[in-house]
Amino acid sequence: MKSIDKIKKIKKIRLHHEGTSILTISGLLLVVFNALCFWIFFHLLSLPIVFYVLLAVSAVVYGIMVNFFRCPIRYFQGDTNGIVVAPADGKVVVIEDVEENEYFHAPRKMVSIFMSLTNVHANWFPVDGIVKKVEHENGNFHKAWLPKASMENERSTIVIDTELYGEILVRQIAGAIARRIVTYAHEGEECFIDEHLGFIKFGSRVDVFLPLSAEVTVKMGQSTVGNNTVIARLNN
Repeated sequence: MKSIDKIKKIKKIRLHHEGTSILTISGLLLVVFNALCFWIFFHLLSLPIVFYVLLAVSAVVYGIMVNFFRCPIRYFQGDTNGIVVAPADGKVVVIEDVEENEYFHAPRKMVSIFMSLTNVHANWFPVDGIVKKVEHENGNFHKAWLPKASMENERSTIVIDTELYGEILVRQIAGAIARRIVTYAHEGEECFIDEHLGFIKFGSRVDVFLPLSAEVTVKMGQSTVGNNTVIARLNN
């Protein structure tokens, strides 16, 4: 398992590389759009107020997109042994015992975190271990907070063997708006808390399936900070 030197929290935010092409193309399109609006509303129609309104709307839309692709640099403070951290920023929408029928075919404790458009959408590995399975499945695009989204929506499943505590399953789920799930995990590789697991674009959800013996440390409706909030503790 990973041994972590004490690292002071770094309050630094960068833009995620998944947003580079989207932000570049959309920025260029907005520049062209506003240039045309300037020519039309200033020179042809003499309606400068309309141009200023459209310019303000464009700035707000682009600001929302930049905010969506922000990627804070975070380090978990403390020993990671037996700890499960939140794989994403968002809100806890499910804590329940369920029958996981795609991989375990057995009861598991599920914790689900819903990410709104205003949340950071980078995903982190929730535990240290070895990536045992990575699988992407196409599906529907139901609203991410609905229970059926976990089984019917487009999703990526990552299974991590923690050695001492058994296997943990993480599922990235696309939502009604999200249309692309990016997963960086590869089968057979070591993974650690503090590392990015993937990214989901524009609204989504992450499910974590834990052993029934796990002690969940968050509550329904609680806000989580990816790679910082402890959502559960594992027992041997």
